[in-house]
Amino acid sequence: MKIYLILLFFSSVIITKGQTDTSTVLIQEVVITTQRNPKETTNIPYSISFLDRKSLDDFSPRTTPEALMNMNGLFVQKTNHGGGSPFIRGLTGNQTLLLVDGIRLNNSIYRYGPNQYTNTIDAFMIDRIEAAKGTGSVQYGSDAMGGAIQVFTKMPALNQEKPTFKGRLFGRYMTGDMEKTGRSELEYSSKKYAALVGATYRNFGDIIGGKATGKQSPSGYDEYAFDAKITAAPRKNIQLTVANQFNRQQHVPLYHKVVLENYLLSEFDPQQRMLTYSRLNIQRREKIFNQLRFIASWQQNTEGRINQKNGSNLIVSERDKVNTLGLTFDFDSEFGNVWTANSGIEIYHDQVRSLRAETNTAESLTENKRGLYPDNSEYGNYSVFTLHHLDFGKWILDGGFRFNTFRINITDNTLGKVNILPEAFVFNTALMYNINLKHHVYSTFSSGFRAPNIDDLGTLGIVDFRYEVPAYDLRPEKSQNYEVGYKLKLSKLIGTVAVYYMDLNQLITRAKEEGRFIDGYQVYKKENTEKANIRGFEAAFTWKAMAGLEINSGISYTYGQNITNNEPLRRIPPLNGRLACTYKFRNFYSSAEFLFASKQNRLAQGDVSDNRIPQGGTPGWQVFNLFTGYQIASVKLNAGLQNILNEDYRTHGSGINGVGRSAFISVDYLF
Repeated sequence: MKIYLILLFFSSVIITKGQTDTSTVLIQEVVITTQRNPKETTNIPYSISFLDRKSLDDFSPRTTPEALMNMNGLFVQKTNHGGGSPFIRGLTGNQTLLLVDGIRLNNSIYRYGPNQYTNTIDAFMIDRIEAAKGTGSVQYGSDAMGGAIQVFTKMPALNQEKPTFKGRLFGRYMTGDMEKTGRSELEYSSKKYAALVGATYRNFGDIIGGKATGKQSPSGYDEYAFDAKITAAPRKNIQLTVANQFNRQQHVPLYHKVVLENYLLSEFDPQQRMLTYSRLNIQRREKIFNQLRFIASWQQNTEGRINQKNGSNLIVSERDKVNTLGLTFDFDSEFGNVWTANSGIEIYHDQVRSLRAETNTAESLTENKRGLYPDNSEYGNYSVFTLHHLDFGKWILDGGFRFNTFRINITDNTLGKVNILPEAFVFNTALMYNINLKHHVYSTFSSGFRAPNIDDLGTLGIVDFRYEVPAYDLRPEKSQNYEVGYKLKLSKLIGTVAVYYMDLNQLITRAKEEGRFIDGYQVYKKENTEKANIRGFEAAFTWKAMAGLEINSGISYTYGQNITNNEPLRRIPPLNGRLACTYKFRNFYSSAEFLFASKQNRLAQGDVSDNRIPQGGTPGWQVFNLFTGYQIASVKLNAGLQNILNEDYRTHGSGINGVGRSAFISVDYLF
């Protein structure tokens, strides 16, 4: 069956933008994330994936995590319907880095393993998503051991003609009351000023699984989002952008805890993120300071948790809030025709508030206790970096380094006063040989790291199905990624193949304290005790077969081994991939999508004890989806049929099954 799927994948067809000229060539894509400024994909000696707004509109993912499922080399685990944690090369959570418009979303309480933070990015404000795989620590700092995912939000466009207004009203409904969504946007454009404002409301009902699973209750929740962006160009060489993003999700149930862990109530309330930033771009005609960029940001992440066991009068309410101030300054240099560089400094400072209240409903008494993290903890992140790119035509050489230091201050009754000053030095180097305009081969080395954060040092309480106690004197985790790859660019066919090997050292892992239990949960404490390696391959191809017909396929395989414990590495995704088939002609399009994952039965002991993973491993699955759309003047109608065969499935490590056979319809009015 696996061989059949692989053969099918590499001979399958996807259709995109219809053309009447069969000689039309593929447009060369440009990405930013790997080198912090725009480069053509075929000239980048790293493995990358990207998703643009057109793909988001065509395939209508429900959330940002579900959009990432359409990117080759990314695998998304969903602990609950309101979550979604992307895996890059077998790593997730605080071992992968998430950025929004160049600003770190990761903060000092990002958890090891799957988390829900990606879902706090409203999918409707996204213009583009890029993933740099196997690299990112030199470019962006701590956490990018597996790689970095960057979300670019929509930008209002300046208009050289007369000032204009335009807007959008969008609505979508999904069968079984699984989704009711409304979105509105208004954009103003003029020669020197432009603004874009949007608001989203979403009501997600309980998800209905395939075949015998049926309704998975409780799993639904509500979401409110708002975004605004203003850009100004007072002079030709100066651009100022000010933006605000707000997303709040309420009463987000943890379905697996209610079903499997004897909880009457277990939910996140709220999941909330707010980001405000200003960006100043200055273009200059100088060798060293050719282009300057300043970003000042303030971000607030709030996570509330409410839990009550069956038969218990005790309701536990927790709330963690992180305020992050950020400042980035970087500049481009052009030292000659073949040598360009990007250098800069980055500063982030977190303040963590963590509260816990226990209410006895029988006695109407509330007692305040220590939160999950030490209250008023502070986390400083300071770094300098430089990236260099040399293009000799046939040969391209890329490399750089970053020095990162941290200041962590914790005062806690359990830990006492803790001051930690970890630091890390990382570098990367890559070499590409352009055989000709069509064929390109490359080899890369990237070192990475993850500094210990407050979640590692100060956690006290129930996390997943464990009870964690604080740790101290932790050192940064380290990674070394080796990769060789091939890129193909023909007039109607582009493709990439990459093989990689990653060493992981000083891994911060949860160590079991044998014989110690609290509230019925086994007690764990984090230590730098393990080594591991991960190896695998990725391949993706896009072939424009004829006018309106294109072949696109992707596949990814990951193998992880824990050297210290002589067992598989935890949560490693199975062989997985995607095929989509779309036909476009004038104002009409129709798409077919095939997703698959093989069985994952290489389990670590931690996987075996994880109640989200079935005994013996997660079964393999195949899902077929259909999409169609038609635009009439300023109205665009979209519809989709998901999981046509009603497959009963879940992605490996998830706490809830995927959606069963269902349909949606949407109306998009542009004015």
